[in-house]
Amino acid sequence: MKAHEGMYIDGAWRPAAGTDTIAVVNPADEQVIAHVPAGTAEDVDAAVRAARAAFPAWAATPPAERAARLTALRDVLAARQEEIAATVTAELGAPEQLAQQVHAGLPVLITGTYAEMAASHPFEEKVGNSTVLLEPIGVVGAITPWNYPLHQVVAKVAPALAAGCTVVLKPAEDTPLTAQLFAEAVEEAGFPAGVFNLVTGLGPVAGQALAEHEGVDMISFTGSTAVGKRMGALAGGAVKRVALELGGKSPNVILPSADLAKAVQVGLANALSNSGQRCSALTRVLVHEDQYEEAVSIAAEAVAKFTPGDRLGPMVNAKQLQRVRGYIEKGVEEGARLVTGGTEPPLDKGYYVSPTVFADVTPEMTIAREEIFGPVVSFLKYADEEDALRIANDSPYGLAGAVWAGDEAEAVAFARRMQTGQVDINGGRFNPLAPFGGYKESGVGRELGAHGLTEYLQTKSLQF
Repeated sequence: MKAHEGMYIDGAWRPAAGTDTIAVVNPADEQVIAHVPAGTAEDVDAAVRAARAAFPAWAATPPAERAARLTALRDVLAARQEEIAATVTAELGAPEQLAQQVHAGLPVLITGTYAEMAASHPFEEKVGNSTVLLEPIGVVGAITPWNYPLHQVVAKVAPALAAGCTVVLKPAEDTPLTAQLFAEAVEEAGFPAGVFNLVTGLGPVAGQALAEHEGVDMISFTGSTAVGKRMGALAGGAVKRVALELGGKSPNVILPSADLAKAVQVGLANALSNSGQRCSALTRVLVHEDQYEEAVSIAAEAVAKFTPGDRLGPMVNAKQLQRVRGYIEKGVEEGARLVTGGTEPPLDKGYYVSPTVFADVTPEMTIAREEIFGPVVSFLKYADEEDALRIANDSPYGLAGAVWAGDEAEAVAFARRMQTGQVDINGGRFNPLAPFGGYKESGVGRELGAHGLTEYLQTKSLQF
């Protein structure tokens, strides 16, 4: 795979300050496909200085011109969609169809929404005798994960640029090639030098240097809750704004009046999408005790369609593979019933895990409380609606969820009582304009839509 040997700083590819590199491994065959530089604090400093210098002019750029650049970026991403998909498949292991439709296609859509928003958002308004201004917060340090390597970049960078901020991006070390393609697209779209900068590197080195840098006004981080807490502490020490999109353990609540087969099958597809490597995966399935065994049987049959190496990709790396296997072993050890799947390698090579379904899971079990980030689904039973609500909300997380019922009003009434940032009603479709983010340990702030844009704006009022 094509890889740059330097960093994208101040509108050009520049040599890294150090000589260390990071090997990029294809998790489907365990082969090294490229090397990228392992950025240092010196690289981060150069990128932040470039962003700082570019900020005044970009912040003063009329919103219509910022919108034009974002429109150009959307068009470049659309034109390079096939190349982007192939790169995501190579470094993440995503199946080709998923890579095309979601990993490469969704960022085009999201970039387009922010191009439109940059031109139309009310950056000032009259409130009585005051004029309230919404101004860009400054230099944004964006730290993104590996599970959706381009979507997560776009979900941070596009609204930041639309708001008038400048950006330094530190992508996940497992999927840096997609981020390099994004930097090429930014350059091709004609953004001024320094408005967007890219530093590849390890989290404890480059990520921490970015979070601590005095020239950064805001940190936007997506990743594990443990690292998110660390990022929040680093940013809080300097009174930086912070946006955190963290973990999840999302419930799929199937009420007795629901279409049971559809609710189980659609929920299972959600949980196994991207090999279960998604923070909003519906990994806790709550079913009434009278329908429980039927639901488990439906799942056991449906899971056979998710063939490793075909519809189900690998774990991103060997460490993640061992993590997921460890959770499966823990589930068996704590008394859950292994319905299908397990720890045996389904293929001769690659970091694959068979889609795994557990039954007889209780709320206190480890597999019901901790985020596994793999193709592992737990079925829990409930006695009545209040019991279902108690189990659904009994989690340190609150990112996403789903409710199924024969009557939409019944599902909505239940969803209103759930402690989570987003709830799908009877299989509701993804909305790129709806805010995405969580309650409790699932994070702080929101991404996507107008709420995602305002994360990068600060408020000033002028009194007359």
